[in-house]
Amino acid sequence: MKVMGIVAGRHNGNSEILVKEALSAVMEAGGECTLINLFDYHIEPCLGCEACTMSMGDVAMGKGDYTGCVLQQKDDMDKIVAAMREHDAVIIGCPTYDLMPSSLYLRFAQRFLAYELSFLIKIGKAKRDPHLVAGIIAVGGSCHDWQTLSLECIGATMFTQSIKVVDQMMSIRNGRPGNVLLRPEQIQRAHKLGENIVKAVNTPYEERTWLGDPNEGLCPNCHSSLVFKGEPHWDGIQFPFECAVCGAGGDLVRDENGEVKFVLAENGLCRDRNENASRELHLDEIVATRIDFMKNQASIKDAYQKYKDMKFPGV
Repeated sequence: MKVMGIVAGRHNGNSEILVKEALSAVMEAGGECTLINLFDYHIEPCLGCEACTMSMGDVAMGKGDYTGCVLQQKDDMDKIVAAMREHDAVIIGCPTYDLMPSSLYLRFAQRFLAYELSFLIKIGKAKRDPHLVAGIIAVGGSCHDWQTLSLECIGATMFTQSIKVVDQMMSIRNGRPGNVLLRPEQIQRAHKLGENIVKAVNTPYEERTWLGDPNEGLCPNCHSSLVFKGEPHWDGIQFPFECAVCGAGGDLVRDENGEVKFVLAENGLCRDRNENASRELHLDEIVATRIDFMKNQASIKDAYQKYKDMKFPGV
């Protein structure tokens, strides 16, 4: 059993402390652990060049070969992703800034599209799904009201690597490095998260399930707290409400106690981003959108040039 800790916060900070505590539970169970802090690596921001998805789309249509991210020779992402896939699980610790994970973590995670596992499997560039599991730790100086997007944003980045989140925790009211040591219940919770990672790794991947608080969040599928009013998808499918993280569809209802529940539709998991097959549909969407643009781009040539020629002073 090999577990990688990934920290996106300062050295010896609260995120790192909690990840180390979770890893200690893995080591107690006989597991092998590695730990990286993203501050120690060079990670270029995604250029938005679309080279990865366009190339994957070409391969899916039987044209060309996929050579990877255009930045792969310029930073450490290839090395980190390759190392992740040699492990059985990851435990991520990240501070929360302005409701969301740190920009360091987002820079790292937003490069994942070039390594989207379901796409790579579909086009034959990845031979297997390593079936990783994850535990997520979000840390903030205030309460949930100032971390409302933290766990959800981190959870949303796990899908591209086909990593199943089995537990997560929010560490609150920890502003200064070491602050969490004043909160033994949070240290214990991190240890429990590590124990749940061990349990998940030792469970056949087809039988793995959520091991955290069963009442956490609104979504019964991924336990996100973010549900939004549904809109038609590109192929016409629509649900009254959807989970913003995993894409589960259903409706909001009140139970006999008047408590609001998110109840999944019969086909509510047809868009479940946890499943490789569901995310492969997104590559089809990307290809269809690109084909439509190529067919019609001549009609916007003059309008496009107008905006290219438009200049404004900078700062």
